Amino acid sequence: MRHLKAFHVFHIAAASKSYTQAALKLNITHGAVSKQVKTLEAYLDQTLFYRQGRDVRLTQEGELLAQYTQRAFGALGEGIDALSKLGSRCLNVSCEPTLTMRWLMPRLAAFNLEHQVDVRLSTAGGPVNLGENGLSMAIRRDDFEIPSEYLVTPLVNEWVGPVCSPDYWSSLQNNFADIALLHSQTRPNAWQDWLLDNATDKPEICHKVTAALAAKEVGRSQQLAHFYFCLQAAQDGLGMAMGSYPLVQDELLSGRLIAPFQFSASGHQYILLSKKDAKQSLEQVFKAWLVDSFSNSLPC
Repeated sequence: MRHLKAFHVFHIAAASKSYTQAALKLNITHGAVSKQVKTLEAYLDQTLFYRQGRDVRLTQEGELLAQYTQRAFGALGEGIDALSKLGSRCLNVSCEPTLTMRWLMPRLAAFNLEHQVDVRLSTAGGPVNLGENGLSMAIRRDDFEIPSEYLVTPLVNEWVGPVCSPDYWSSLQNNFADIALLHSQTRPNAWQDWLLDNATDKPEICHKVTAALAAKEVGRSQQLAHFYFCLQAAQDGLGMAMGSYPLVQDELLSGRLIAPFQFSASGHQYILLSKKDAKQSLEQVFKAWLVDSFSNSLPC
């Protein structure tokens, strides 16, 4: 195709609505973007952009062309992604950070060995763009709006409850006045949510925890940057954290953590997101393995 580079520059500029932003994304100069757009306008004999302040806006003709370049370059990206996967035993999966480190990674070696699949993990939480950077699937906690174009496979319900090390629990001697509550910036309301859900069933315990929360001004609580750090701090005897099952499953089974008040359903679940039109056998095998593995991850 003639002027393919100019079409691509137009595509990026149309999406950015800024020659400056397009130049940054393409790693070229502002002048080079302008030159390519002018080349395309001359070739098509159409005006594609007009100035609006410091930015640019698409003309009616530009809007029409942008619809087609979006489809064309989108299809090209999908083709490149498909080619990269052809004949490959590689699966790119995004997973919640704490779930990755405390549940998935300890089990993944056995899956890789059995199926001869290279599962490449990246860690992130919340909304995800499947297809970006070859990403095939994502494991998430269902605490955000799920795009309708994704297939949702439930994996396991989440259960929550306070956890700490056995030695730390012994040191309290049931004296909650000395308890240190560990908080995560990524789950700032974990303790309050648990108190609301358990106020009826465990009133005495909730009253003591509420008193401990009220005492945080005098140094009896600690806030950590991430949920993973909270669980690790609890394991190391620094206080009591709000634990999420199955994230603490292995530590409970080994005795490194205990759950003095057991667990209750949080109302959330862990899910697997995939594309509805995904037909790769590798994805189906991994999905089946996840469903089976999570079936053994329920609190007793």
